[in-house]
Amino acid sequence: MIDVAYVQRMARYNRWQNDNLIGVANRLSDEERRQQRGAFFGSIHGTFNHLLWADTMWLSRLVGTAKPTASLAESAALCPDWDTFKHERDACDARMEQWARELNDDHLKSDLSWFSGAIKADVTKPMWIVVAHIFNHQTHHRGQIHAMLTQAGGKPGDTDLFIMPEQPIHV
Repeated sequence: MIDVAYVQRMARYNRWQNDNLIGVANRLSDEERRQQRGAFFGSIHGTFNHLLWADTMWLSRLVGTAKPTASLAESAALCPDWDTFKHERDACDARMEQWARELNDDHLKSDLSWFSGAIKADVTKPMWIVVAHIFNHQTHHRGQIHAMLTQAGGKPGDTDLFIMPEQPIHV
């Protein structure tokens, strides 16, 4: 089972890597970010949007924030505007870090129940499995974004967890 320290570290890692990849994507044109590159959500922009959609959906289940208005099928188009996406991503990362700071071990040992639109069924799972899934999902899609940015000529920074600065670097 994971513990609170792991969750807090992964929430920081999430922000660190989002900042890393967004910084590289900022140097691309809008056309380059939207270019279809064969990823599951098509483009760099679409994959970033899907990841924001998923994190927003999970936070709605974890802390009761608003659900995204788009469906899973529409998730790649969540924020059509790049600046709006960056603002929403930053706010989502802040909410995730806040949630991680307020989390306790008893909560991690509890169950979470929700209706999954992806499988059209009610689901109940141990919270620690849900949380591990959230971070795994983020890493999976950021890996796709990293590959697409590299294909586009970008040079993302390090992604290794052990290299992450100990102090938050986001202002």
